[in-house]
Formats: sequence, C-alpha cells, structure tokens
Amino acid sequence: MKVKCFDESHEKDLEEKINGFLSVLNADIIDIKYAVSASVFGEEQIYCFSAMVIYCEKE
Repeated sequence: MKVKCFDESHEKDLEEKINGFLSVLNADIIDIKYAVSASVFGEEQIYCFSAMVIYCEKE
C-alpha cells in the first residue's frame, strides 16, 4: 500500500494534479482523503486544499 499527498492553494489546481496522477497510475485506489483549511493573514484569507490518495500498485 502506498500514499501520494497533494497540497494546493486553489481547488481547481488540486483537481488537475490529482486527475493527472490518476491518469497514469496503474493501481487500485483504496481511498482518497480530502481536507480544506483556512487562515487569516492580515486582511487576507488563505486557503489550503489537500488530498491523500491511498493505493495499491498492480503487479
């Protein structure tokens, strides 16, 4: 079993990274964990979109 973690500041960027990874992956997907966090820096809101893909490579 293996994992691949992704972290982006915009949800569309996260989608593109994960879809690109999945398109070349020769494995069975076990699960995908998704999380969003937000913080405030001065007057700016900062978002972090992350995901972890859990998979087993095919032999």
